Amino acid sequence: MALSNNDIIQVAKAVAADVSVVEHHGDLTLVVKAADLLDVLYELKDNPRTTFNLLIDITAIDWAKPGERYEVVYFLSSLANAARLRVKVGVHEDALHLPTAVDVWEAANWYERETYDMYGIIFDGHPDLRRFYMPEDFMDEHGTPLYPLRKDFPLMGIPGSLPLPPKD
Repeated sequence: MALSNNDIIQVAKAVAADVSVVEHHGDLTLVVKAADLLDVLYELKDNPRTTFNLLIDITAIDWAKPGERYEVVYFLSSLANAARLRVKVGVHEDALHLPTAVDVWEAANWYERETYDMYGIIFDGHPDLRRFYMPEDFMDEHGTPLYPLRKDFPLMGIPGSLPLPPKD
């Protein structure tokens, strides 16, 4: 029996009643609250109706707006059902914390480190949350950590960090 979007929604709403649903061109996205995130992820993975047993990626989006400036997006796949799903959770710019999903999928380890390094989102309980690409001391002249994929990152890079090629 094929897995329908309605089945996925029912499984998610069984553990978090206020899950929002967005469907675009047949692709389903569940929008959850940070407090419900792990419950929903565990249920989507462990429920025999859905079995989203593969975490494809975790990334973030910087909307550059006040309040919930960021969204963290989990891309899931159910191999048994040949289904894909996105789960999004908003992150407030003043509280850049989400619980780690490493206990749900071990692969979350690398993806969360990458998201932390590029956006500064902290995954509480992560076993080894440290910079992935950037050096640990990647900061501005005031000692504030820099995150390259944030919308407020300088487009020309850090002034004085690398010489620019001469203008013709």
